[in-house]
Amino acid sequence: MYVPDIAEQWGVVVTKVRRLVDDGTVIGVRRGENNALQVPAAFIGPNGTVKGICGLLTVLRDCGFSDEEALEWLFTDDPSLPGTPVQALAENRGTEVKRRAQAMLL
Repeated sequence: MYVPDIAEQWGVVVTKVRRLVDDGTVIGVRRGENNALQVPAAFIGPNGTVKGICGLLTVLRDCGFSDEEALEWLFTDDPSLPGTPVQALAENRGTEVKRRAQAMLL
């Protein structure tokens, strides 16, 4: 989702959403013709970020993942979940996902 669209959905100013990207609460990527900043829609809830995404991103960074590697891990199918880690977060199975990420630290 484009940052202005997220801001509109949440009823906040665009700079507040950009701050979430800048401080690492969510991952933003620049894509498309206009190189506009976007955040994966799977990270965005109706009134804020999806529960657990911030903590999970912290764990992945602690594991040494770059933002690109974290995105790949989050959106890659994991048969042990089943589904992708980001789907599990959306289904309120964040503890399971976080455990798998923390196991990578060991």
